[in-house]
Amino acid sequence: MTLPRLAITLGDPRGIGAEIVCKALADPRVASACRWVVVGPAGLDCPVDASIGEWHPRQSDANAGRLAGKAIARAVAMCQAREADAMVTAPIDKAALLAGGFDYPGHTEMLAALTGRDVAMMLASDRLRVVLATTHVPLRDVPGLLSAELIGRVTRVTREGLRTAFGIAAPRLALCALNPHAGDGGRFGHEDDTLLAPAARAHGLLGPFPADTVFVRAMRGEFDVVIAPYHDVGMTAIKVASFGAAVNVTLGLPFPRTSPDHGTALDIAGQGKADASSMIEAMLLAARLATRT
Repeated sequence: MTLPRLAITLGDPRGIGAEIVCKALADPRVASACRWVVVGPAGLDCPVDASIGEWHPRQSDANAGRLAGKAIARAVAMCQAREADAMVTAPIDKAALLAGGFDYPGHTEMLAALTGRDVAMMLASDRLRVVLATTHVPLRDVPGLLSAELIGRVTRVTREGLRTAFGIAAPRLALCALNPHAGDGGRFGHEDDTLLAPAARAHGLLGPFPADTVFVRAMRGEFDVVIAPYHDVGMTAIKVASFGAAVNVTLGLPFPRTSPDHGTALDIAGQGKADASSMIEAMLLAARLATRT
């Protein structure tokens, strides 16, 4: 059987992307699971197969973001042209990405724009799966962004992704509440009663359940995934449960895309300290998903 080919981006060249990619590619589990092409700028400690420019340490943050964005676009194009079967991305710096001319809050939104697809951001481990209804937005904007239409769209993408990519024929989806104690009958907010509960019923979701119990219940096997209303409530749960072993998966794309569950770690870049565990898991999961799609 031909091994799937991964397009692997190096992320922000100032961060730990090149280090964790090289460490992961040296892992025998990765070597036996896939082939790969590394996409990024020349001049880093990890050799690239598809160069999108040259990096020098004295270049600006904006140029780091420009190179990171170009690598993402190149890897997407490779997957769309069937030159690669899946995409794995090393971490980017979102402020640098914007300064470099790519006006997207993160990978998820950029991938949606480049492919024209409705997507959902899922963090997954062997203990828990979490999907974010809203992604990289200020907390103050979340209540205004939540809608029955949004919940329905995220539910559809999530349910289809779990069926096709993860082989779960009848996924059990739970909705996490927005307010403490799911609003406690309106005492701590009305959104859970007036918006989330009707949306859950309309789209076949269980809940909404309070955030302080729903993730524990999912880890005990009651649900296959929890849809979280905003970034930090979902990300905190998955990182406490499985930091270093979780993988970011973009559901809804025409090809698999994964990434590690952490950021650029600029503070330890170039010191050889970076842990490649999550990148290894991201590559292994991308290879598995590529064989199913």
